[in-house]
Amino acid sequence: MTDPEHEGNPPQIERPYRPPSGEAFAERTAALSFLLAGAAGLGLGAVYWRGGQPQLEGLLLAVGFASLAYGLVTWGNRLMPTGPFVEERHSFGDFTQEQLFEEDLERAGAITRRRLLLRTLMLAAGGLGVAAIFPIRSLGPKPGRSLIVTPWRRGLRLVTDDGRPVRAADVPLGGLVTVFPEGYPGSADGQAVLVRTQPGVNIPLPGREDWAPDGYIVYSKVCTHAGCPVGLYEAASHQLLCPCHQSTFDVLHGANPVFGPAAARLPQLPIEISADGFLVARGDFSAPVGPAFWRRS
Repeated sequence: MTDPEHEGNPPQIERPYRPPSGEAFAERTAALSFLLAGAAGLGLGAVYWRGGQPQLEGLLLAVGFASLAYGLVTWGNRLMPTGPFVEERHSFGDFTQEQLFEEDLERAGAITRRRLLLRTLMLAAGGLGVAAIFPIRSLGPKPGRSLIVTPWRRGLRLVTDDGRPVRAADVPLGGLVTVFPEGYPGSADGQAVLVRTQPGVNIPLPGREDWAPDGYIVYSKVCTHAGCPVGLYEAASHQLLCPCHQSTFDVLHGANPVFGPAAARLPQLPIEISADGFLVARGDFSAPVGPAFWRRS
């Protein structure tokens, strides 16, 4: 028997959702734009990694962002619903669960066809994101231990800025000499001040009893406040002065700051007098040199 309700009507065949031709073209155009943006980002990363070429990098960067912008604008203007939107009111009995389910199925095609755009957009963002990570390479090599060690090593003689070794007998009582590690004259972090005081007046910190033989004391010349050179010495009060901000350090008490903004001691260099009368380092400074705001005093 035939159903009188459908008698004479041809059977209906379910067909997959096909967007209008103009909408399909916009979808393909946006996807290609996202693909181009991702390729430009990866190309920019490759060019930068191989040494860089400013003109080519600028071109790839412009293509990447322009393609990304074009794809997003196309998506927003051509593929997103446009208003005005009106929500019609219906009585409670007009819509059944079956009708709502059928409408959801009809909208499925419009939802799933956006997967291509989402995937290509993620590719574009990934390519440009990878390119954005590469400039970290321009920050330079890892500092390693260079912030906490200096060229000073055990056995290196103290030399002047012209590389001449310093003999203990040549330093006058109450005098100050700027010294560097042998082989590193002019070193920024290795520069130090050598002060000669009367033997026995120095009050060393615990563990440093033999760091200043016969009254020869060496401290870092880099101020612990802002890194200025500590180059002034007042022999009467045994104080080192930084001329930048007037930080003052007590030579006889481990270069403890007694005036000014500096809050940390000057690092001390352990030395000894060699058999031939030259001043020789016994190791590195007692602490990292320079401003102390990034380290403990």
